[in-house]
Amino acid sequence: MDKTEVGENPDLEEVVKLESPLKGIVVNYIGEKLKPENGEVTVQMIVDVFSTEFPEFLMAVAEENWVRGYHQAFVDIEEGEKLIKENENETDEQDS
Repeated sequence: MDKTEVGENPDLEEVVKLESPLKGIVVNYIGEKLKPENGEVTVQMIVDVFSTEFPEFLMAVAEENWVRGYHQAFVDIEEGEKLIKENENETDEQDS
């Protein structure tokens, strides 16, 4: 079974590249704190440290993501119901 099939996010295993000053600060902090053997800092390492040292930040991001996903689900349901009705109307017209 693939990792994405069981709900794991492969992006968490990505090594973070220093593409901005903020990433540099975060990666350096996490690297000094965790001291990974290979010297590489992954997204998962950052999430783990943020979850213990700055949980308010992660909760705000997670809550926003959940609300957006919940809203999108209702949009998708409405669109699906609309398509079903359109299909039923077309079928009724063809049967007439």
